[in-house]
Amino acid sequence: MHLSAAAAGVSSPHSYVFHLPRFFSNHLELRPSVPLTHRRVFAPVRCSISKVHSYGTVDYERKQGLKWSSLYRRIAMMEDPDAGTMGVLQRWDAEERTLSKWELCRVARELRKFKKFKLALEVYEWMTAQGTRFTFTSSDVAIQLDLIGKVHGISHAEEYFSQLPEVWKDKRTFCSLVNAYGKAMMKEKAEAVVDIMKEKGFATDALVFNVMMTLYMNVGEHEKVDSVIQEMKERNVPFDVYSYNIWITNCAAMENVEEMEWVFKQMTLDTSINANWTTYTTLASMFIKLGENEKALHYLKDAEIRITGRDRLSFNHLLGLYAAVEKKEDVYRVWSRYKSSFPNILNLGYLAMLSALIRLEDIEGAQNIFDEWLSTASHTDPRICNLLMGWYARQGLTLKAKDLLNRLVEKGGNPKPITWEILAEGYLIEKQILEALSCLQKAASCAGTNNWKPKPVNVANFLALCKEQNDMESMDVLVNVLKNMGCLENVEYESLVSSYTNALVSGSR
Repeated sequence: MHLSAAAAGVSSPHSYVFHLPRFFSNHLELRPSVPLTHRRVFAPVRCSISKVHSYGTVDYERKQGLKWSSLYRRIAMMEDPDAGTMGVLQRWDAEERTLSKWELCRVARELRKFKKFKLALEVYEWMTAQGTRFTFTSSDVAIQLDLIGKVHGISHAEEYFSQLPEVWKDKRTFCSLVNAYGKAMMKEKAEAVVDIMKEKGFATDALVFNVMMTLYMNVGEHEKVDSVIQEMKERNVPFDVYSYNIWITNCAAMENVEEMEWVFKQMTLDTSINANWTTYTTLASMFIKLGENEKALHYLKDAEIRITGRDRLSFNHLLGLYAAVEKKEDVYRVWSRYKSSFPNILNLGYLAMLSALIRLEDIEGAQNIFDEWLSTASHTDPRICNLLMGWYARQGLTLKAKDLLNRLVEKGGNPKPITWEILAEGYLIEKQILEALSCLQKAASCAGTNNWKPKPVNVANFLALCKEQNDMESMDVLVNVLKNMGCLENVEYESLVSSYTNALVSGSR
């Protein structure tokens, strides 16, 4: 069976054209897929694994004097991201200075780091469009395959791989395909490609095994992680720090504390491994879950020692974990270190700090952080406003929640549907039915509503309030809003509406 969009079982109305130097019609033979058996559903595992770009060097050209960051900022902060990077790169290349491959790959790497995958892919597409100007390697191709999967979906990633010249179908690109299948939770296809990698002698390092272990955890087949570990030992594949971190994470997911501590001990005895902050925060998270805060604190201190000051994510994790063990002084201490490590704090940093303070019920501190964020943010992320609004709304302090929303709008922020729904929750608590209805109407008419639907519990509370106040008119308005959004096609919403509508009609007779 050939690896194509059709063979993948993915409908593709059109063929996506990839600009590569010379296409070959080579296809990959895969064994037929076997349906997954029904298993207990687990939340997706979030653990650190080797990224596609971590295969040693990527054959970058020699670094030039011009700072790549200037070009990165120009691309990342475009007013209209949908316009694409092509024009920016063309103007820079013609007017500023000739771009080197090193600069372009560095820009793409930073865009990937901040999940701007579409823009990163466009950088590679621009390089490809320059013909023979840039020399590509299989590492570059592996990165493009990874980005295509993220931006256009797995069927396009498969098509891209199938058209690669054989010389580029090495362990880098094969592993990138496995990783794409892993992200898509396509276990059988990932296993089939791994089997081919083994036959070709490509399964020689930890990366592909790490990808499979993560996939097995995410589909709830935790026992298969042990099988992968055993196979790595049999094949003499050396573990890397990510292998141990995934193994420890799997033990934590299975709540096997004894094995988790044993694996950690083996990791410390492995002289080739330097445990990173992820190892210790994983251990801390497990002990927090078990209520053993003293042990958790011990590992959190070890995690701090291993933070280099170059990874914002590590600080975000620490803020949340110190809040979980109710150590407010440590939360502020980490925040101070965070701010001293970076010239500016991004929205995700403020989101982490605000979440930590709300969890600690330090609302005065949370308000101060919100004020600081609002005065310095260049991009007003409504999620930050939603956090503090949510706390005020739940306490029945709707005027304070509304004040936050007004300040966000004055700053140029665009409330999301969930923002208006949060405010509606506050009005429902205060039994202000018309104000709650107005908020739900605004949520439904918000630009970018997409698949938003009001929470069934909020619909139920609104309908109950209508029944309590005998307000048939407001109920009719909400029912029309739900109907226009397609909510009444859902059994849960339809049942709620029918129940309360019938009760109101009966009561009015």
